[in-house]
Amino acid sequence: MQLWLWAAGPLILVVYGVWIYNRFVRLNLRAENAFSDVDVQLKRRWDLVPSLVEVVRGYAGHEQETLQEVISTRGQVMSSQMEGTGPEQRGVQEAELATVLRGLFILTENYPALKADQNFLQLHETLVEVEDNIQYSRRYFNAVVRDFNTLRQSIPSSIVGAATGVQLLDFFQFQSHERSVPAIDLDINPEVKS
Repeated sequence: MQLWLWAAGPLILVVYGVWIYNRFVRLNLRAENAFSDVDVQLKRRWDLVPSLVEVVRGYAGHEQETLQEVISTRGQVMSSQMEGTGPEQRGVQEAELATVLRGLFILTENYPALKADQNFLQLHETLVEVEDNIQYSRRYFNAVVRDFNTLRQSIPSSIVGAATGVQLLDFFQFQSHERSVPAIDLDINPEVKS
């Protein structure tokens, strides 16, 4: 009886190790799939940018600096994606694109006719939808990465992960002005100070 337990012990450990490794594989595939979903939404946003710039150019053609910055940033983000950058670097670059797009929409506040243009309204609505989809996709990707990294850092699965060379995954986070809160001065009458 004891000989059977000694023989079954290593077999149970091997089976458990294979089960843990397969969990890493499944979560890694889910992370890759989730990141490709994020990528699809980012590409949809990139495809909207030239049309949006052209509509704005029709009304605010003299705002070339802002329009050129949007096109230039889009080009940089697209070329870095082609180079295969990881989620962390992509997050930084996508945040830059989101920032210049916000600047473009701030610029449109000065042009009431542009804000009433049907093409602009449709593009704006589509862009808002795409931004929402990016956020949903990013949240799902980060949830899968969290589950993967938790498994990788938990005992005893961390032993299997270390033995098989499993690395932690990077989260996809926008690393720009997204988290900064602007300072607001509520002093209505600055000449009267106590």
